Amino acid sequence: MPRYTVHVRGEWLAVPCLSPTNTIRWLGKEAVRRYMKNKPDNGGFASVEEVKFYIRRCKGLGLLDLDDTVEDALEDNEFVEVVIEGDIMSPDFIPSQPEGVHLYSKYREPEQYISLDGNSLTTEDLVNLGKGLYKIKLTPEAEAKVNQSREVIERIVKEQTVVYGITTGFGKFARTVIPNSKLRELQVNLVRSHSAGVGKPLTPERSRMLLALRINVLAKGYSGISLETLQQVIEAFNASCLPYIPEKGTVGASGDLAPLSHLALGLIGEGKMWSPKSGWADAKYVLEAHGLRPITLKPKEGLALINGTQMITSLGCEAVERASAIARQADIIAALTLEVLKGTTRAFDTDIHAVRPHRGQAEVAFRFRSLLDSDHHPSEIAESHRFCDRVQDAYTMRCCPQVHGVVNDTIAFVKDIMMTEINSATDNPMVFAERAETISGGNFHGEYPAKALDYLAIGVHELAAISERRIERLCNPSLSELPAFLVTEGGLNSGFMIAHCTAAALVSENKALCHPSSVDSLSTSAATEDHVSMGGWAARKALRVIEHVEQVLAIELLAACQGIEFLRPLRTTTPLEKVYDLVRSVVRPWMKDRFMAPDIEAAHRLLVEQRVWEVAKPYIEKYRREHIPESRPISPTAFSLGLLEMNKAVGHDHGHQHEL
Repeated sequence: MPRYTVHVRGEWLAVPCLSPTNTIRWLGKEAVRRYMKNKPDNGGFASVEEVKFYIRRCKGLGLLDLDDTVEDALEDNEFVEVVIEGDIMSPDFIPSQPEGVHLYSKYREPEQYISLDGNSLTTEDLVNLGKGLYKIKLTPEAEAKVNQSREVIERIVKEQTVVYGITTGFGKFARTVIPNSKLRELQVNLVRSHSAGVGKPLTPERSRMLLALRINVLAKGYSGISLETLQQVIEAFNASCLPYIPEKGTVGASGDLAPLSHLALGLIGEGKMWSPKSGWADAKYVLEAHGLRPITLKPKEGLALINGTQMITSLGCEAVERASAIARQADIIAALTLEVLKGTTRAFDTDIHAVRPHRGQAEVAFRFRSLLDSDHHPSEIAESHRFCDRVQDAYTMRCCPQVHGVVNDTIAFVKDIMMTEINSATDNPMVFAERAETISGGNFHGEYPAKALDYLAIGVHELAAISERRIERLCNPSLSELPAFLVTEGGLNSGFMIAHCTAAALVSENKALCHPSSVDSLSTSAATEDHVSMGGWAARKALRVIEHVEQVLAIELLAACQGIEFLRPLRTTTPLEKVYDLVRSVVRPWMKDRFMAPDIEAAHRLLVEQRVWEVAKPYIEKYRREHIPESRPISPTAFSLGLLEMNKAVGHDHGHQHEL
């Protein structure tokens, strides 16, 4: 017999359908009837017949025709919503879909698995798990360690040993011993009371990352969770049953208690949950629709689910991966701008960077050479100003290796910390099976990822700061030798005038966001937790900074491509022409004013999907294969002769004429 889960005015009702020929109208009336039956005042209605409503799917929000049969319109166990005419949406209403519903409607259940053991997860793996590209299974070694760890907990309970969080209360209540008969209730109360977050829920991708990372930490075998419970958590992940997790509420010490408690709350069948099949609904209904049972917590298991830095770190992994992607593409965009502004490649000479051998700086200079080297990629634009009389370029172009370079090194530093953190045990107390004991410590403290993510935000912001100055140079005719604001009939048309303002606004906002959150600490839990990391905010604002950086560089990419239009029929280098073609596949030239926001979003999407990098990467790697030996030591004599030669040089291949 088919059954449908129907949402009516904030309540979820299970409605069985005896006949598949019943209509959608019948389903709505039956749901309203059941709703009225549960209300002392009949929900304010005299009868079902007077209620006017429409019905929509929770998945995708599509409206249903009331005259269709349930057999034709719905799948068994589908979630639908009855919307009563005249109702005003309450401020705490949870929509059927999260933000960006168009992205989640494309979800397809993955077929591939990734094996977790708690020791070998990468930031790339975690982001891909967040995207729903893999299901999870444990390695046999991880299963054995989990079982050994659980045996220690069972022995503690059996012997009634006093151990924090297992047979005692939490925080200030650590000295309050709990009787064995109430140890399960203790764990449920812990999850319920700690589910005190506020704000918008994490997106499905971020919830999936958080759940996957908690599974990885539990797989290490230091948490004391049972294998049965851990397998239930994995089944929920594999079915993409994702609890409602408010983004705010963690201070980043004693773990990310509030968000991880909301995660656990859904797994025990309470609170809200989202799946591609159901949209938002009561967790117990979502689990049931996927053939899953709510978890019944055993001693220590509530604490095992909520104690750790996984909120900070999962968001931090996304931040690191997005930062890496935009940093690579920033080099390509800046190279395109340099071409449009008729800059020199002289500042990217190998020997300059060999005498200041920071890795990031050398790599950025290499990328510029790989994209602009006229011996490999003849550029008609470069040839057109071979004998120009400019001495040297502005810092925003000449110093890209130095400015972009330290961003690369910052990302590498932060990624190293994240890689360690995602494969670390961050519980308290820790369960050491080989010693048959538990030890209380402080691995839950989020200072490591918090400090690293504050540093990441400060570093990556600079890509937007320097990009905004290049946008100014592109738009300012006294600096670019191009039409003002990159448009014909200036005055009638405003072109990129306000797009530049948008970039400036984002850079200014980033400056405030770059104030480090981890310099703050507020004592909590009656001074038991008297130093905290504030890492949750460090992670969230790092992501916001990175998104702003992506948007500023999207504007620069559009402006640089628009500048190309005014240099035609001259062509730039082959890889940069490929980048231009990619942009023009989604955004047409700006010949007269039009609605610009969709163009910025389209360019932003190219960067988020790393398509600009994918276009240029083959040329960069080919150049790398051909020039691996090019980094060589430079003697003081050779360096002096190089400067002398550079001072004499005029042509583009040798740079603008330089003064020393």
